[in-house]
Amino acid sequence: MSKLVNPHGGGALKPLLLEGNALAAELIRAKGLTQITVSSREVGDIIMLGIGGFTPLSGFMSHADWQGVCDHMKMADGLFWPIPITLSTTTETAADLKPGQEVALVDGESGDIIATMTISEKYSIDKKHECMSVFKTTDAEHPGVKMVMDQGDVNLAGPVKVLSQGRFPIDFADIYMTPAETRQLFEEKGWNSVVAFQTRNPLHRSHEYLVKIAIEICDGVMIHSLLGKLKAGDIPSDVRVKAINALVENHFVKDTVIQSGYPLDMRYAGPREALLHALFRQNYGCSHLIVGRDHAGVGDYYGPFDAHHIFDEIPADALETKPLKIDWTFYCYKCGGMASMKTCPHEGSDRLLLSGSKLRKLLSEGGEVPAEFSRPEVLAILREYYAGLEDHEKVEVKLSGHSAR
Repeated sequence: MSKLVNPHGGGALKPLLLEGNALAAELIRAKGLTQITVSSREVGDIIMLGIGGFTPLSGFMSHADWQGVCDHMKMADGLFWPIPITLSTTTETAADLKPGQEVALVDGESGDIIATMTISEKYSIDKKHECMSVFKTTDAEHPGVKMVMDQGDVNLAGPVKVLSQGRFPIDFADIYMTPAETRQLFEEKGWNSVVAFQTRNPLHRSHEYLVKIAIEICDGVMIHSLLGKLKAGDIPSDVRVKAINALVENHFVKDTVIQSGYPLDMRYAGPREALLHALFRQNYGCSHLIVGRDHAGVGDYYGPFDAHHIFDEIPADALETKPLKIDWTFYCYKCGGMASMKTCPHEGSDRLLLSGSKLRKLLSEGGEVPAEFSRPEVLAILREYYAGLEDHEKVEVKLSGHSAR
């Protein structure tokens, strides 16, 4: 009997990816269906549906689900869910579609058919309402808002059959794991309490400190790296994976940490995305999620600890995976090591505040990186990456929001 947390919804994992003869037959049938092109964000959602990461969803949300998630973080059937999982298309394309019709969903970048879908409903939404509900802003400079405002004007709801995991098993074969695979690995290791560490950056000393705090109180930590699309200037997934591996191999006790990855694009939804991160980590078998400063934030749209507070605002039984809330962390010269606001009594001038944005800015400009900021093995990998960039590939890193402080 597994001692890991249950998949979300209380049942078993619900992967929608077809296999074997069923997959072969559906791929042939899909070629004769009307094709709907899907965005990068939607591709990630489809793959998560396929591998069971979005258990217990059976497909894309209806209007009633969308409304309930936006307004109350609950689907029409009462299931807790913090961010709408929707698929959109153009008004022109939608005009020729009817409820009950089956369509093929095509990756807009690769051209591959990655799923089929039976349309149960087509509907329009108030995009600004979704943005205010999820992102707390309608500012077009917010990358998540731009994502929603740029999507098609008609949403399509309905169950899906997933036919592909896209590029992820190929490009990231060394770390990519499905929820079923991580659960099996945790059980093989004898881990009952597992902490997930969400990252879209290579780990600097502050991140390392957070992971080591988690190791002190739980059986193990899964550094769970985002493998989907980021914003311009962020460090690519392959470089990040290499840097994290170097840190784990050189600065952690063997068999206390594993690295894995998941196939979503960032939404930069701050507090609501922290809830989504906890929800699908529950499906991966994690009992806790580290929630630090400005989790899944961008710019100055959210307070530094809004993602802490939102876990106190949801029903106690909404999620089995619980937040491991950790205060602002930094290197303190007087303490002689890493510390937090809860443990360090010294003044701000004695503290070196660390952030992924600051590290990227220093590296991109060829600046000197203090030894207290990042481990030398990590810096070597990152310097090699930045040195290899062509001029047209370089993006100015601007510090804003909490990372600028």
